[in-house]
Amino acid sequence: MPTVALIGAGLIGRSWANVFARAGWDVRITDTNAATLAAAPALIRQSLEDLARHGLVADAKAAAARIVPVNSLDEALDGASFVQEGGPELLDAKIALFAHLDRLAKPDVILASSTSAIVASKFTEKLAGRARCLVAHPVNPPHLVPVVELCGAPWTIADTIARARTIFDDIGMRPIEVRREVDGFVLNRLQAALLTEAFRLVEDGVVSPQDLDRTIADGLGLRWAFMGPFETIELNAPEGIADYCRRYTPFLRQVAGDPAPRSVWDAHNWQKAADAYGPAPSAADVLKKSQWRNERLAALLAHKRGQKASG
Repeated sequence: MPTVALIGAGLIGRSWANVFARAGWDVRITDTNAATLAAAPALIRQSLEDLARHGLVADAKAAAARIVPVNSLDEALDGASFVQEGGPELLDAKIALFAHLDRLAKPDVILASSTSAIVASKFTEKLAGRARCLVAHPVNPPHLVPVVELCGAPWTIADTIARARTIFDDIGMRPIEVRREVDGFVLNRLQAALLTEAFRLVEDGVVSPQDLDRTIADGLGLRWAFMGPFETIELNAPEGIADYCRRYTPFLRQVAGDPAPRSVWDAHNWQKAADAYGPAPSAADVLKKSQWRNERLAALLAHKRGQKASG
């Protein structure tokens, strides 16, 4: 079986280990923090067992056995056919790390970064192998949310994108191509637009943060679990997207002409929404809620896969 080298054994790295291992890949995972690396196998094994309860992993024990923690980049890249980096979101650190990866990895091995905020051109420009580098940005947690954004630098060759897309398809992810570099890629730009308007509505006293959450969880989010915004509006007018736009353009122009200001993100403004939402949670509270979220996501993912299989 092919081998993936995972650089970073934090939350995202462990989640990637789950994805590749359950798809049958051998996984070598490393981290500069010894304690983080030592804790990773048990945490990944637990996540695989959790998914097995939902029928999303056929053999959690066998998948866990394919994961090997190693102490250095050299060991991680030895024999690797794909590299997924998940280091700190610091530009200087990524420049240094990718320079090292480019020296160690065989010339035909793709070097992908999980970064959510730094475009590939900023940390691959001076590399001899820059044509094989790209961003493969997942959603947290990747083992439960399958979309992954593939975005190359201007010098990333088409074959790199195509090969990466095939790999992610084969391991059960849902890759999408970001055709040119843009801050935030696609997912985070959409998320930023929604969050900015959400904070504006709460700060202006239009709605409580709790009711705004319900608007998404019990409203838009139900549709968005199965279809995107274009497919949604296609079904909201008798003759599809063009018909929808003809009908609702006056209202949409009016809303678009009143965008939320950047000051929404000034501390004294966003603090209003944070205070209205309630006391800041403890680390234990966040962990408990994250576990609940993961269970709900697993159940939803199992349902969607079941519907697809029977559809």
